[in-house]
Amino acid sequence: MAIFRLAIQSLTNRKATAFLTILTVAISVALLLGVERVRTQAKESFANTISGTDLIVGARSGQVNLLLYSVFRIGNATNNIGWDSVEEIQRHPSVAWSIPISLGDSHRGFRVVGTTGDYFTHYKYGNKQPLTFTQGLPFNGLFDTVIGAEVAEKLNYKLGDDIVIAHGLADRKFSRHDNLPFTITGILAPTGTPVDRSVHVSLPAIEAIHIGWESGARMGGGVSAEGIDPDKLQPEQITALLVGLKSKIQTFALLRTINEYKREPLTAIMPGIALHELWGLMSVAEQALLVVSGFVVVAGLLGMLSSLLTSLNERRREMAILRAMGARPAHIFALLISEAVCLTLLGIMLGIASVFAVITIAAPFVLSQYGLQLSATFLNSREWMLMGIVLVAGLLVGVLPALRAYRQSLSDGMTIRI
Repeated sequence: MAIFRLAIQSLTNRKATAFLTILTVAISVALLLGVERVRTQAKESFANTISGTDLIVGARSGQVNLLLYSVFRIGNATNNIGWDSVEEIQRHPSVAWSIPISLGDSHRGFRVVGTTGDYFTHYKYGNKQPLTFTQGLPFNGLFDTVIGAEVAEKLNYKLGDDIVIAHGLADRKFSRHDNLPFTITGILAPTGTPVDRSVHVSLPAIEAIHIGWESGARMGGGVSAEGIDPDKLQPEQITALLVGLKSKIQTFALLRTINEYKREPLTAIMPGIALHELWGLMSVAEQALLVVSGFVVVAGLLGMLSSLLTSLNERRREMAILRAMGARPAHIFALLISEAVCLTLLGIMLGIASVFAVITIAAPFVLSQYGLQLSATFLNSREWMLMGIVLVAGLLVGVLPALRAYRQSLSDGMTIRI
C-alpha cells in the first residue's frame, strides 16, 4: 500500500502528463465499450422487433426475405396468399390467434399495413410487450387509420387529421387514392420497431381504395366513400400471416403442414430462427467494429508506454534518491507497475463514465431517429471481461519501463550527464 500511495503522489506531481495519458486510455476504452454496448443492444433490439409470434406464413420464398418484408417492411413479397388458404390455417386446431397483413401501399415514404383489430391485441415486441396508444383508439370505421409514433412526429400529425394513401411505394400524384382519404383515430406509443414507421388501416379499407384500379393504374374516376358497402369488401389475398399457437409443442407440426400445403406454395418460418440467420449475415461488420476498437485500445496503451518511457529518463534522479533511502530494485519495479495500473484504472473509470454519459444524453435521439433502444445499464459479464483485459494489458505495458528502472544503478541516477 505504501508503494501504491507513492505511485499516486508521483502521478500527482506530473499532473499534465498523467492527465493526458489517462485521457488517451479513457478515449480508447470508451470506444471499445461503446462499440460493444451498441453491438449487443442493437442485437437485442433487433431480436425484440417481434415477440410472442410462433410462425410467420407467406408465399414460397426464403425465410430471410419473408422476415424482411413481413416484420421490417423492407422489400416486397414474391407473391400473395389466397384468402381461402388464410382461413384454412386460421381454422387449424393448434392456432390460437392470427394477424393477417397486407402490404403494397405507402404514405409519404411510410409503409401502409392492412390488418385487423387483432394486430393491436396480439402483436408484441421486446419482452412480449403489447402495443399501446398515446392517443386515440384502434380503427373502427372503414376509413380510420392508426399511425406509428415516428409517422406522427415527422409529419406532425394529430388525431382527426386526414391523410391520403398512395398506390405502391412511390408517393406520386397520379398514384394516390385521393378520392378516399383516411382519418387518424389513434397514435401508437414508441416501440423502437418498424411499427413506429407504419400506417395501419383495415383489410376492408385496402380492398375499398383499390376499387376501380387495375394493374396499378386507376381505371376511371374512382368511387366515393358513400358508394361502398363495407360488408362486401372481403379480401381476396394478403401478403403475410402472423400466427400464435395454443402450445409451443405444436410449432414444428404446423410448420411442416404449411410448408407441404397442396393448394398453393407457402412458406412458414419461426421468427427467432430467421432473426438469428439475418443477424448472422451482418456478423462481418460486427467483428470489424470490434477489431477497429481493439486497435484503438492498443494505440492508447502504446501511448501510455511512450509516456512512461519518456518520463523515466527524466526521473533518474528520483529513482536514485529512492534507492539511497533504502528502496530495493524490487520496490522501484513495483512503483512503476503501480503507476501503470493507476493510469489504466483511472482511464477505464473515466471511459466507462463517458460512455454512460453519452448513452444517457443520446438515447432519446437514437431511439427516435434509428429505432435503436440504448440503455445505460450496469456492465455485463462480457464488458467486465473486456475491462479486465484492458487492465491486464496496462499492467503488462508497465513491465518494460519497470524493468529499465529496476536495472538502473544507484550511481547512474547520481551521475550528472552532459
